[in-house]
Amino acid sequence: MAILPERFEAKVLLTGASGFLGGRLRDALLEAGAEVVAIRRAQSPEPKSKAKAKATGTLRSIVAEYDDTDALAAHIAAEKPDFIFHVAGATKGVHYADFQRANVMPTRNLLRAARTEHPALSRFVLISSLAAFGPSSVEKAHHETAAPAPIEHYGRSKLEAEQVLAQEAGAVAWTVLRPSGVYGPGDADYFNLFREIERGRNVYFGNRKRWFSAVYVDDCVRAIVLAAESERSRQEAYFLCDGTPLTWEMFQTALVRASGKKVRTLDLPEALVHIAAFAGEAMTRIDGKPRLFNRQKAAMSAQAAWTCGHAKAAEHFGYAPAVQVDAGVRHALDWYRAEGWL
Repeated sequence: MAILPERFEAKVLLTGASGFLGGRLRDALLEAGAEVVAIRRAQSPEPKSKAKAKATGTLRSIVAEYDDTDALAAHIAAEKPDFIFHVAGATKGVHYADFQRANVMPTRNLLRAARTEHPALSRFVLISSLAAFGPSSVEKAHHETAAPAPIEHYGRSKLEAEQVLAQEAGAVAWTVLRPSGVYGPGDADYFNLFREIERGRNVYFGNRKRWFSAVYVDDCVRAIVLAAESERSRQEAYFLCDGTPLTWEMFQTALVRASGKKVRTLDLPEALVHIAAFAGEAMTRIDGKPRLFNRQKAAMSAQAAWTCGHAKAAEHFGYAPAVQVDAGVRHALDWYRAEGWL
């Protein structure tokens, strides 16, 4: 079944086309008939389509560094895309400057190139994150009227990128999307939970009763395209989720059901997360490589809730998530098994 229900015969300049969400968006666009031009850095892999045989779109890539403003401007002037989907970014870094280089600077330079060379493009779509607004409360999920209060470097950099877009766009039409936790086929982060459960271990690190919002990757992809095409979404920002907040216990129980494995449930103390965070930072000081476990991530995991609603997206461009968690984890698990990840 196609991810996008209708044809999308447009030229799209896409960043992050080799990543999890960007790759899924790439293939959905190709299946819908789009001309996809993937922009990548020299050290990034050549994006390869995994779209089905019926795909009628085309894929090619161009190489440019995001700090090379002249090259970005030349590419946008030559390509004249209908849409720019800016998905690329970084979730790991050592200092805030690392996140600025990965999440803020590329947004600013792509935007400036579009503003000077092709301000008439239909839409510049920035993929931000729920992290830009910080944790919610258990009683009240985030909505777009909430005041942003990010608590760590990644969220702060995503908020800064949003602010750059709003303040410097000029005549460029833009839309910001803030997905909650995106999971599904090809994801490497939630995969760790799938792998542990397949091995017979259902592990909680003090987070069993903590709440979060999630969205299945295909619903997120569909929302990106719907928002890009909507006139009402010009100069607007939206949260994306499947509409049903979950505890980690609820989510991992769904994984156990899908797996069919007999598991041993382990409730480990949250202190282990902080120990791992300090150990990760110690290793980073030795070799300079950023790690997933650090005090920034520990601060995120310690929050009672990371939840949001999607009513504004539903009202403005008809967003209606089709996949809830039980079906979503089954689809992801089937993919991991078929692809040999498990």
